[in-house]
Amino acid sequence: MSLQGEKTKSMYARAEKLMPYGINSNFRYWGKEDTLVITRGAGPYIWDADEKKYIDYRLGFGPVILGHGHPAVVRRVQEAITEGTIFAWMTPAEIELAERLTRICKVDKVRLANTGTEACMHALRVARAYTGREKFIKFEGNYHGMNDYFLFSTASSQAKSLGSRRSPIPSVVSSGIPRGLSEYVIVLPFNDFERLEATVRARWGELAAIIVEPLMGNCAGILPRPGYLELMRSLCTEYGIVMIMDEVKTGFRIANGGAQEYFNIQADLVTYAKALGNGFPIAVIAGKEDVMMTIHPGQVAHGGTYTGNVVGTAAALATLDILEEQPVLKDIFRHGKKLMDGMDEILTEAGIPHHMTGLPSIFGFILGTDREPLDFRDYCEGDDSLYERLVFALIHRGVMPDGDGREPWFMCHAHDDAVIDETLNIFNDAVKSIKG
Repeated sequence: MSLQGEKTKSMYARAEKLMPYGINSNFRYWGKEDTLVITRGAGPYIWDADEKKYIDYRLGFGPVILGHGHPAVVRRVQEAITEGTIFAWMTPAEIELAERLTRICKVDKVRLANTGTEACMHALRVARAYTGREKFIKFEGNYHGMNDYFLFSTASSQAKSLGSRRSPIPSVVSSGIPRGLSEYVIVLPFNDFERLEATVRARWGELAAIIVEPLMGNCAGILPRPGYLELMRSLCTEYGIVMIMDEVKTGFRIANGGAQEYFNIQADLVTYAKALGNGFPIAVIAGKEDVMMTIHPGQVAHGGTYTGNVVGTAAALATLDILEEQPVLKDIFRHGKKLMDGMDEILTEAGIPHHMTGLPSIFGFILGTDREPLDFRDYCEGDDSLYERLVFALIHRGVMPDGDGREPWFMCHAHDDAVIDETLNIFNDAVKSIKG
């Protein structure tokens, strides 16, 4: 049964005539019958063009940490834009935001950007300029945006394309990417201590950077094994490699200071986006002074017309005010744990093998196996078909996670106890329906 009502179907037909596949991001395409048009959101809810209401656990792929249309954030932006939205010079808000970020995230220097893709792209360039080396390590199932260099062995890859664990193949995930770029990318399985150490010790002279999602924010929230990030940090220090922590999804979601605070690991460069502006476009490249000061005007390129724009900076300042003044993440973790525990209990009672993954603010679960997944290859052993059946049963009943189990469930502050209780009741019904 299609997810589209009559108005949604009509609007999507209009879009198909104007945009490739009727969407402006491939991740929004669920096929001709199930691609939705959302007209509004409030708190934990969204409504489609037919006024069907959903409890939203996609949250725009994670940016909405407070809830849709949060009044204080919207008000701050409204006030700011009355005096202009973009200038060829900086604004006081940019300076204030940089001061806040250096304090909260324990970084020395900050440059603003607009998207996670853009921030990671510039971070890699800075690392190359700083080290004078060109290659970098990334991990299977990690996604660092739509830049050509990073579109190898992401969570969109097929497991059979990755090669052996001992000798992984950089698997390109899109046509249109020059084949020669694969020479600069060294791909490793996540959480594999032996492969990481052996590769760095053998090839450190080529390596500008190791870039990592500290938890697999594009693969069900799989966590690092104890000591893994610490090993990465020590190897980077030993061999003069820039450690880039991609916190686009973890920043301001698992702790106010992000994964660096949560895991007590300090990277050389760190990128943020998503939750910083509660849905408004804003991103950050930050890090240690000696690395960041490589961005010398006229020598290492970094820029952008909309970096530090009034809308994004106002939203970020308002969001940080709330995160620092209220126990937002504490509340989210409590509600997220309640949801995770409830799902775990329901799946167990139904006799469905599964494993819960991630942290309460960004979590997932794998069906068809009760073995803890440690990397993308492990994730691929789960039952994707069963997961999809469960998710569509949920969506038809008014609960909206992503249809793909690789994308985590995201929690926001508006997901209160009543919303969690309603979700678990619907989850229980959906599980019974797929068992039947």
